[in-house]
Amino acid sequence: MFDRIGDFIAYDVLDLSGRFGEAVQFFVMDVVKITVLMSIMIFVIGYIRSYFPVEKVRDYLSGKRKIGGYIGAAGLGVLSPYCSCSTIPFFIGFVEAGIPLGMTFTFLITSPIVNEISIVLLISMFGWKIAFLYVFAGVMVALFAGLLIEKLHLEKYVQDYVYQIKSQQVAVTVELSQADRLVTALNGVYETVKKVGPYLLIGIAIAAGFHGFIPAEFIMRVAGGDNWYGPIVGTLIGVPLYSNAIGTLPVIEVLVGKGMAIGTALAFMMSTVALSVPEGLLLSRVLKKELVIIFFVIVTLGITIIGYLFNFIL
Repeated sequence: MFDRIGDFIAYDVLDLSGRFGEAVQFFVMDVVKITVLMSIMIFVIGYIRSYFPVEKVRDYLSGKRKIGGYIGAAGLGVLSPYCSCSTIPFFIGFVEAGIPLGMTFTFLITSPIVNEISIVLLISMFGWKIAFLYVFAGVMVALFAGLLIEKLHLEKYVQDYVYQIKSQQVAVTVELSQADRLVTALNGVYETVKKVGPYLLIGIAIAAGFHGFIPAEFIMRVAGGDNWYGPIVGTLIGVPLYSNAIGTLPVIEVLVGKGMAIGTALAFMMSTVALSVPEGLLLSRVLKKELVIIFFVIVTLGITIIGYLFNFIL
């Protein structure tokens, strides 16, 4: 259905042809497809999330044992569609509430890498198998990094003032009516689409340009499945960039379609959404430089390993 809409606009309405026509067709098709799928998923998850306020879950995590706490932190990250920089206020709140540092980092990593929007888009682009493996890999990276940070006892590298601010907030549960929950879910769709819209359009525009003008031979030569260094390059290129899953996925779809190894492509995506220069600068306000560096190194290594595993498995 979505490809027919792209065909109609590009070839019938605009009467385009050649590579430029292919690029416009892809742009229209992906904008419509991703917007529709994203809106439906945000509404459904927003309605479900209205039963689980973040503050209530935070207080719940603060009293959990290790295993349950880490799984809960990862689960909360999956249900929180935030970019890496947007998770910093939650990170501070978690530390202030006394949640262990490792659990807090698990949430910080999981939230941008794995969320309901990226899941539904991955399914639509690559199928259930790759979507499931991506979610599993993202959660494993977050759990591994969180547990390792806990084992290293790095609390001393958190800025002193963060521990001096003791959060006295208590989660207040307000019982919402069904109408309120529906309105909340609709508002979530509007706010999310408004917030990520520019990233979406830029990402799809870049992907459309790749689709129409970059030869598949070039992608295969630089980042094809036979290149042993592909996941390393993909991860390191993604680290200094700053985007979210919605803006990155259309680009990944085209790169994979032109021959980039799936592990390399997903390693690039993970590093782009989980690590960034703005995030590092914000983290330096609450963490000492030693812990910021350790965090980036651990996550970068984890993502690189995942890239190799994906290339080997798939």
